[in-house]
Amino acid sequence: MSLRLTENNRITPVILTAAMTLLMIGALRWEGRIWWCAQGDLNPVTLDAWGAHNSQHFLDPYSVTHLLHGVVFWWLLMPVATRVSTPWRLLAGLSLEALWEVVENSAWVIDRYRTATAARGYTGDSVLNSLGDLVACGAGLLVARRLGWRRSLILFVAAELLVLCWIRDSLTLNVIMLICPLDAIRDWQLRT
Repeated sequence: MSLRLTENNRITPVILTAAMTLLMIGALRWEGRIWWCAQGDLNPVTLDAWGAHNSQHFLDPYSVTHLLHGVVFWWLLMPVATRVSTPWRLLAGLSLEALWEVVENSAWVIDRYRTATAARGYTGDSVLNSLGDLVACGAGLLVARRLGWRRSLILFVAAELLVLCWIRDSLTLNVIMLICPLDAIRDWQLRT
């Protein structure tokens, strides 16, 4: 069977996406991630970024940043767009997100979040939350495809401003704080 990366082969990326999702779930469980909220709350959404339910439900305030992952991944994959069909680009973007979910929930990154960022009590994502993050990324990939470059950039800036005002965090601040933490940012995030 040939894995041609053209429009004629749409089923293979779907099968590989399902396999990649199952692999992500297996890796998360192997890392010790729980299936669902440890508090026992069955609500699929939480809007509290600083409480015990954050990163435990299907969607949370950080779902916005995972949507932005999809937007960024879509445009990072643009150089291969003429050689790779949309389903394969979607698979590539979702695979990057799944890899991030596994890395983000590693002991090293969880510890980094707790020591270098304002997320002092962070214990990692539930499996369901990681699936929600994967879905949010997929939505971001599709939105970026539909909007084009300029409107995607407008969406990115607007979403970053939204989460900055809402939860005092954003994708940009998250990256900065993981790579090169700044006390001024952490202090501002911790102010209520």
